[in-house]
Amino acid sequence: MTDDEIIEALERVTADVINEHAIEVDASAAFPSASIAALAEAGLLGLISAPEVGGLGHGPRLASQVIRRVSRTCGSTAMVLCMHYCGTAVLEKHGPRAVREAAARGEHLSTLAFSEAGSRSHFWAPVSTATKKGDAVILDARKSWITSASHAAAYVWSSKPVAAEGPSTIWLVPADAAGLSVAGSFDGLGLRGNDSSPVAAQGVSLSADAMLGEDGQGFEIMMQVVLPLFQLLNASCSLGLMQGALERSVGHVSGTSFAHLGSALRDLPTIRAYVARMQIQTSMVQTLVDDTAAAIEAGRPDAMLRVLECKAAAGEAATAVLDTAMRVCGGAAFRREVGVERLFRDGRAAGVMAPTTDVLYDFIGKAVTGMDLFG
Repeated sequence: MTDDEIIEALERVTADVINEHAIEVDASAAFPSASIAALAEAGLLGLISAPEVGGLGHGPRLASQVIRRVSRTCGSTAMVLCMHYCGTAVLEKHGPRAVREAAARGEHLSTLAFSEAGSRSHFWAPVSTATKKGDAVILDARKSWITSASHAAAYVWSSKPVAAEGPSTIWLVPADAAGLSVAGSFDGLGLRGNDSSPVAAQGVSLSADAMLGEDGQGFEIMMQVVLPLFQLLNASCSLGLMQGALERSVGHVSGTSFAHLGSALRDLPTIRAYVARMQIQTSMVQTLVDDTAAAIEAGRPDAMLRVLECKAAAGEAATAVLDTAMRVCGGAAFRREVGVERLFRDGRAAGVMAPTTDVLYDFIGKAVTGMDLFG
């Protein structure tokens, strides 16, 4: 499929399915099953899977465009898709061919299982263990948040190494493995349908070939494969929420009038100024996100700095733009059917998702002053 064909297919899925279910997904905190199934049927779950396993073979640039378009309509669906792409990226580098083929067909929904209760937002430093026992490996862990926890086919999972040096090792853990337990359904402020729940592992037994990469190579996989894509796609999700809020706000102020004055809300200079600020902030984030995608694909020297910047900038800007959207739309913004308050709540998630905005500020400060990020 060409870029244009992919965008055309995405528009159909968004209009016909995702838009239809977005309000109910949020209201009932329901996993967006119909939307994910439609994306799978359109081939979009296989967007970054390699052509050799039946995927579309596209990179970060187009993945970013897909995420931001979905997020304009449903943040929960966009976050599920974001985590699937991140998990799939690891599988493409280190996963078994059969699983890669299933992911390319849309039959294997992937996700990441990095964040832990013990190390909190320091996702790169798992405290969970992997212990050799005969020919098997035994996992014990308390994962704090796993998106699609009850719906993913398997988790791309981090633990301490079995025997090697290094902070972590990565595993492919089937979601139905004996000894895994999901804490319960997610009932949060925003992204309410993303099924993000704690998962505990008690004596989960895996074969040694469930390891993704080498023992002790987890940190390298996180930094080189996962972090760039996750940061970009999370920023793209924030950008899509901003675009959705701007679109809804413009529609509201253009179509709502003061009957006794014969004028629309957009006739007020203060309203136009608010909309202008929303537009500028959204355009600035889009420029940074697009440049980050270009930097990643080109392997530019400044790619990692852009990767660190894009999520922090997009998350902060989304909070500001969505605050303004609530002000511009006034009382109407508090009604669910308008859609602004849903995006307003969804936009809060970026700042607290690891690496959090505060952690990213510290990383960026270290990077620009010549310090070791993890020193």
